Amino acid sequence: MPLFYYRGTTPDGKSVEGEMSAETQAEVITSLRKRNIIPVAIELKKKKPLISLEALTLGKVSAAELAMFTKQFGTMLDAGLPLLEALNTQYKQTKNRLLKNAIREIAKDVEGGYTLAEAMKKHKKVFSDLYVNMVEAGEKGGALGEILARLAEYLEKMADIQRKIKGAMIYPVIVICVMIVALAALLIFVIPTFAGLYQGFGAQLPTLTRIVIAVSNFVKGNILLLLGVTIGVVALIYGWYRTTSGKEVLDRVILKVPILGGLVHKTSLARFSRTLSTLLNSGVDLMEAMEITARTTGNRVVQHGIVRARNSIREGSTISRPLEQARIFPPLVVQMVAIGEQSGNLDEMLSKVADFYDKEVDAAVEALTTALEPIIMVLLGGIVGTMVIAMYLPIFKLIPTLMEKFGH
Repeated sequence: MPLFYYRGTTPDGKSVEGEMSAETQAEVITSLRKRNIIPVAIELKKKKPLISLEALTLGKVSAAELAMFTKQFGTMLDAGLPLLEALNTQYKQTKNRLLKNAIREIAKDVEGGYTLAEAMKKHKKVFSDLYVNMVEAGEKGGALGEILARLAEYLEKMADIQRKIKGAMIYPVIVICVMIVALAALLIFVIPTFAGLYQGFGAQLPTLTRIVIAVSNFVKGNILLLLGVTIGVVALIYGWYRTTSGKEVLDRVILKVPILGGLVHKTSLARFSRTLSTLLNSGVDLMEAMEITARTTGNRVVQHGIVRARNSIREGSTISRPLEQARIFPPLVVQMVAIGEQSGNLDEMLSKVADFYDKEVDAAVEALTTALEPIIMVLLGGIVGTMVIAMYLPIFKLIPTLMEKFGH
């Protein structure tokens, strides 16, 4: 969408300026007049390159950093600090460059007549749809500080789940990387030494030894080809995963993997419950809340279940029935949602479901870590042990021959 730069004046004669995305100049004029701004000049800005040095160096904003900004920003507003002053204070103390730049632009837009939600909506890399919608609900309801506090709590809990999952995966990833390096070292450097030694004896080597030496020769002679193929396969899988069909297939497969599938499923349910509860409690419309929630689950199978439920609700169905029909939501979730609908406390019930699944995620993370450690150790020990046995088998076979030759 084209970006326009505008200058105008407010009814009290104050000059304002800013930027606005719109299809045509007429849309900009209409939007400005709705905000009681008289347009003075409107210019079409030139498009920036798709990839700029600034975009590559700014990095990203973590959930923890965004939660900290949200909590501090909400506290300032609750303390009675004017919106612009709170934004400028946050700009001065924020260290993340991407967030800092976003706050600066938001402050300019707010000063130019935009609402806070409208200004934040321009910065999709920093503020999600969920964030913007909650801010908009807070502005309309006159409880922005309270909404921001609730949003900060939500972001902290989501960041905590991400941190636990990443923490659980660090150990297996490190061990697997060490295993790959160790196996490569054995195949490229150690086994060829033994192979050269045995070749000098001219004896028939055991089958296992010949297989390991053949694998070693292949790896050593085609190391660049193997690296290229590995990188290519990873790139293809990653590219396929980014497509709609690829993500759907892999997400469905992941849910069926023992232990890992349970963790992913419980994490998605925790996100669904927490996100929908937070949005409804903040005054966001149910249809819009369901649409936003569907995009935050992290798994396409769960996402499709929520979308189907949303469509059924639009046609007049209850919330719990389409969730049950989706077959991805456990009976606990369906029953709690049904109770919430009947009692009029859906957001509260969803919050309890989210608390339950937060604990379930903790247990699943611990189970995954406990299960992966012995599996990886047995796998590593089996492969290395097989190579060691293969290299020492010829020695036991050659001992009688050597004793005959040099024993007298």
